[in-house]
Parts: sequence; structure tokens; C-alpha cells
Amino acid sequence: MKRFNPYSWPPWLRQIRIVCVQIIIPITIFQAVRTIFLPTTFDVILLAIFILLAIAFRLEWI
Repeated sequence: MKRFNPYSWPPWLRQIRIVCVQIIIPITIFQAVRTIFLPTTFDVILLAIFILLAIAFRLEWI
């Protein structure tokens, strides 16, 4: 399996990734609180997507 090198990406793409890493956790926490108070199917699915994205960014899969 080839490990990616983020330094080979264009600067604008690296900047987008950095911003996403910084904002994914607060958005996930907000969505979790929203899902607790007003649970809908869409909210639960969106929370699952945010959790998976946060894990992927944390483990550097993306």
C-alpha cells in the first residue's frame, strides 16, 4: 500500500485540508448536541459522516 505524501499536493489543496482538520471536531460536537435534542434520520446520518471524517483526518487517511 502506497502512503500518500501531502507535501506533494498543491498549496491550495493543503490549505483546504488544514482548514477541514481544524473545523471538523467543532462541527461534529455541534451536530451531536443537535442530534441529542432533535433526532431525525438525516441528523443521525450526518453525525455518522462527521465522525467518520474526523477519524479519517485524525488517522491521516485523507
